[in-house]
Amino acid sequence: MSRNGHPPTLPAEGTAALSSTLSATLSATLSAAPATAREIAQQPRLWRELPALVARSQPALDAFLLPLLARPDLRIVLTGAGTSAFAGELLAPSLTRALRRRVDAVATTDLVADPRGVLAEDVPTLLVSLARSGDSPESVAATRLADELLTECRHLVVTCHADGALARRHADAAGSLVLTMPPASHDLGFAMTSSFTCMALGVLLALAPELVPAPDVERLAAAGERLLRRGTEVARAVAARGHDRVVYLGSGPLQGLARESALKMLELTAGQVATWFDSPLGFRHGPKAVLGDRTLVVVHVSADPYTRRYDLDIVAELRALLPAGSVLTVSPDGIDDGTASASGAAAGPAAAEAPDALDDVDDAARGLVLVVFAQLLALHHSLAHGLTPDDPFPSGTVNRVVRGVIIHPLPQPA
Repeated sequence: MSRNGHPPTLPAEGTAALSSTLSATLSATLSAAPATAREIAQQPRLWRELPALVARSQPALDAFLLPLLARPDLRIVLTGAGTSAFAGELLAPSLTRALRRRVDAVATTDLVADPRGVLAEDVPTLLVSLARSGDSPESVAATRLADELLTECRHLVVTCHADGALARRHADAAGSLVLTMPPASHDLGFAMTSSFTCMALGVLLALAPELVPAPDVERLAAAGERLLRRGTEVARAVAARGHDRVVYLGSGPLQGLARESALKMLELTAGQVATWFDSPLGFRHGPKAVLGDRTLVVVHVSADPYTRRYDLDIVAELRALLPAGSVLTVSPDGIDDGTASASGAAAGPAAAEAPDALDDVDDAARGLVLVVFAQLLALHHSLAHGLTPDDPFPSGTVNRVVRGVIIHPLPQPA
């Protein structure tokens, strides 16, 4: 239900498109989660739209970005709040490698709370603001503070809401460019799903198109459709087991994805399932204490052969510690729980060591596919707990767009 008590209104074309993408199991969730189920399922279709959308803005992007990227001293800061911040964490390592320059992911919540710390270096800066609605109080405040503290700051706003406060502020501002995602990506559901993947792909296409050439976008979309078909029943079966904790692990860009996956589970279960995220190597250094007999561990497997070794090491270690089927590996080819049971808990290749269909694609782009399973898992855990995924906090204790934040004026140095 929406905040006013009425079900979200779904575009007719979006609902009709479900039949070509959704498995029967996911279709069955439409009555319980009309917005969230549709928005998870529509992602491959929206990814296919993005190259043409970005191409229409290419002249403006080139005029805006090329002079900036030609500067060796340019710092790029990816910013946003919550899921939008985690999109930046997914992207930053890959953009650093592709652009061969400093790219930092800093949440708007951190920038607003400690602007002089985050922006201590007065260097030419491109602030890339990611925002589903752009109406969170920190969104506009972060850009204003950057302009106030930096001698030279340019703004690329990537948003799903052309009429949001952030887009309106920067639409005609000098030194700013707004890139708006497909309207359907402005999710109606409580949790960000298609907005997350569309903004992440939009940034990759704008800043480092070599990481996702057009044929690879189609491969990502096809892999996303396969994971929707294969992963829905797996997610339902896993949710029925009654795990009380879920841990997500990933290396490099996929650590940001692990953080986003953990948030999806925490949001859609209204905190009834405790979550944790980390890297496979970092998890051993204390956070491993979170494990228990009812803990589920999900490992996002990297395409990098070297990094993948660390992913598989933690998988082997944890499978020796936890009950059978409690450690899942996720790749674009499917989900593997390490068992040969007929319970439906395994929907992919049993050997995670084998290269997958996207093994030559950068992990930031692969993450768009991997997060689909995390979204499905959160959706079905929410339903298993008797919640309404479109609005898991009917009391309003947590809101779709954050409220109650007071933006304080920045004191001037004495």
